[in-house]
Amino acid sequence: MHDDERLISASPVESLVADATGLAETLQPHQISADGGRAADRRGQWSWALFEAARDPNIHFQIYVISPFLASVMMHNAIRGQELWGETATWGGIITAVLAPFMGAIADRGGPRKPWIALFVFLMVLSFAGTWVGVPNSTNAQIFFVAAMIVLNNVVFEFSNVFHGAMLSGIAPRSRIGGLSGLAFALGGGAGVFLLAFFLVAFMLPGHVHAPFIPEHPLFGVDQAAHEPERLSGPITAVWMLLFAIPLFLFTPDRAYSGMRFAEAIRTGIAAVIRTVLSLKHYKNVAHYIGARTLFNDGMTGVLNFIGIYAAGTFHVGALGMTAFGIEVLVFAALGGFFGGWIDDRFGSRNALFISIGGTTLFFALGLTMGPDRLFWFWHIDPRATVGIPLADTWPKIAYTIMADLTALCIVAGYANSRTMMARLAPPEKMTEFFGLMSLSGSAATFLAPIAVTWVTWWTQSQLGGMIAIVAFLAAGLVWMMFVKEERATVA
Repeated sequence: MHDDERLISASPVESLVADATGLAETLQPHQISADGGRAADRRGQWSWALFEAARDPNIHFQIYVISPFLASVMMHNAIRGQELWGETATWGGIITAVLAPFMGAIADRGGPRKPWIALFVFLMVLSFAGTWVGVPNSTNAQIFFVAAMIVLNNVVFEFSNVFHGAMLSGIAPRSRIGGLSGLAFALGGGAGVFLLAFFLVAFMLPGHVHAPFIPEHPLFGVDQAAHEPERLSGPITAVWMLLFAIPLFLFTPDRAYSGMRFAEAIRTGIAAVIRTVLSLKHYKNVAHYIGARTLFNDGMTGVLNFIGIYAAGTFHVGALGMTAFGIEVLVFAALGGFFGGWIDDRFGSRNALFISIGGTTLFFALGLTMGPDRLFWFWHIDPRATVGIPLADTWPKIAYTIMADLTALCIVAGYANSRTMMARLAPPEKMTEFFGLMSLSGSAATFLAPIAVTWVTWWTQSQLGGMIAIVAFLAAGLVWMMFVKEERATVA
């Protein structure tokens, strides 16, 4: 019998109390968690996964609603707005890169993670709601405030990811961490699809599309002419976050307090993370993985940032078409969470990463071979020949959409697999610290793919040429993964 299949039974006293209170079912024998403790029951595991559904929709709204609202409506200058959006992402990445590993090390010594997550939830709700301040032709003060909220949003989102991800190995048996990680991403994608579809039907489509399920006017008297739907996108995701984060705090178990004072935790945590960085030579396998993940994670982020831009620029897709495109992609992204969990549990995290990152590389590269007048680069298609499908009315558009769907499926699977891989590699005593280093590697290098795309696009004077740089990042990460073994490190 494997270690993660061993059971921990309730004590006689616990059983008597459970029988008396009607909670006996919750004290059925528990499995051993991946880090050797008592695993959470299924309700606790599902509550952990539901936290991903609480926070992910805001990122989806950033991509499809908030960023174009800031650039084109608040500033009324798309070029300067895009520059500002890049600056906010840069500042968020810098702050995260500096603080994330230290926060993780402090939490490793300071005891439970949920108090930290509660703080981050509060800050995320606050920053999500900040979108409401933005108005058409905003003042500099309004623009600065919304940009600051976006920076805060991105920073605390990453911090919550460190603490939330580090809980995984303590609540699930080793045989289930892959499936649970995939479930979390699937719930996050599904929540994004639901909220974005609700947003369209409730606020954007009324008055423009007439159908039985679409109201005659936007709900709650929202004024489309004043861009109130876009302004509401942040507060909507803030309320959603507040509601669906609650189960994590009620049902998912946490570690006990260590008894260490906060000042001592800070001092020892900072010293520990410095030692960890310096001692990565003793964790060569983990170091190889962090390096490989830095490359393919930057490539996946580049895909998410530019796949829509390539579609809009190459096929001249408008706002409605891009929204529909985004919803469809998110559906496949949600399925990608389940796919990632399935291949992780069936083939192991390392092999699963080769499947998911390899699939991302293949399908994204194939998508780049589509154009208004061509399929797979060499097959010429008359761009005037339509097939009668709304928004995807030519064969190249259909083929590109299919490739984008499969790319999204594999990307989310890759995100789930990469998180599970770290949970399998890091020593339990340094779990949060290594998740902090993983977040550092992802945040500190997020500028590499955009710079590469910009430079190659300038050099080749081709949008397609710039996209090839992203393929190179994905491929390089896959090659580096060949040097990674799937085995847990021990504390040096």
